[in-house]
Amino acid sequence: MPFPIRTCVVCSEEFELRPGKPGFANRCPACSEAEDEDAGKDPMLDATGNRNEVNAARRRAMYDLLYRKES
Repeated sequence: MPFPIRTCVVCSEEFELRPGKPGFANRCPACSEAEDEDAGKDPMLDATGNRNEVNAARRRAMYDLLYRKES
């Protein structure tokens, strides 16, 4: 049984959808690889990579959402 032929939504090229293909089912392997490289970066880290500041800001935001007084 042949694999289904799909069209990539990024580059509009046709490709075979094979089991175990990395990435999305509507993107060709070449376009999926470019997406995977960017996935390793954490957008919550600033340029210095200081996790403590990011975590403190996250905790403060959650506290404000949970315990704010209704005006």
